[in-house]
Amino acid sequence: MASENCTAPTTFILSGLTDNPRLQMPLLVVFLAIYITTLMTNLGLTALISIDIQLQTPMYIFLQNLSFTDAAYSTVITPKMLATFLEETKTISYGGCILQYFSFVLLSISECLLLAVMAYDRYVAICKPLLYTVIMTKAVWLRLVKGLYFLAFLNSLMHTSGLLKLSFCSSNVLNHFFCDISPLFLISSSSTALNELLVFIFGSLFMVINIISTLISYIFIILTVLRIRSDDGGKKIFHTCASHLTVITIFFGALTFSYIQPSSSYSVEQEKISAVFYTLLVPMLNPLIYSLRNRKVRSSFRRTFRVRELFH
Repeated sequence: MASENCTAPTTFILSGLTDNPRLQMPLLVVFLAIYITTLMTNLGLTALISIDIQLQTPMYIFLQNLSFTDAAYSTVITPKMLATFLEETKTISYGGCILQYFSFVLLSISECLLLAVMAYDRYVAICKPLLYTVIMTKAVWLRLVKGLYFLAFLNSLMHTSGLLKLSFCSSNVLNHFFCDISPLFLISSSSTALNELLVFIFGSLFMVINIISTLISYIFIILTVLRIRSDDGGKKIFHTCASHLTVITIFFGALTFSYIQPSSSYSVEQEKISAVFYTLLVPMLNPLIYSLRNRKVRSSFRRTFRVRELFH
């Protein structure tokens, strides 16, 4: 009866990453530097792929979408997190909290599916090189990109709709630096069993789909490499795939640690640390990993700046 008479809070209070006053300013400076680097590298890589016609291939179009998603993903979380270091009352409106969670799920699932699509693209390029342009046409990669964003949107809509049905009568204090699902469950005054089940099922489903599709793609890639007699050819292929594998390992390692674990072993402090990793560090590392390890991106970067220098 109490939950029926309960009205939704107008604001939530974010506890932030730490309540230690000595750490507030150092963390603000560090995370601000990370955020600026994230925006510069991701948006720079997005612009570079748009400018350079030699990078207008499915592989780099997918990378462009990944970079844009990372920039948006970081922007959804980081500015509000930085504000919590400066504000005494670290509030976020109820609507802002719901919107932040919706955007967070949308972009994280988009990234998850993008990584799976990129693995498939590498499989086609390496295992079926003569048919690559026939299989991976513009119409195909456009459908893949639109499809993954649509699936991510539906998943986010489902979880957010479930969140809107919860009541928060007992407390409006979130022990986190953004509106994540676990701290919202902890302060909910209504049952979260169905919500938790859906988060676990669909989180596991997307992760399993990604891991299985990536494993299958790379098993075929490895078999193809083993048939190549040239050592240089094999090294070049593994060098191309190493960036993608590194990004997948970092991204899913952090998400698994946060979400795919028994509720009995859940720790808010551990969740905050892993959340810093996948919301701040991963979006910054992705473009650095791809641009530093990708010879074509590096040469395109040098070529683009050389052309600009000629016009000045």
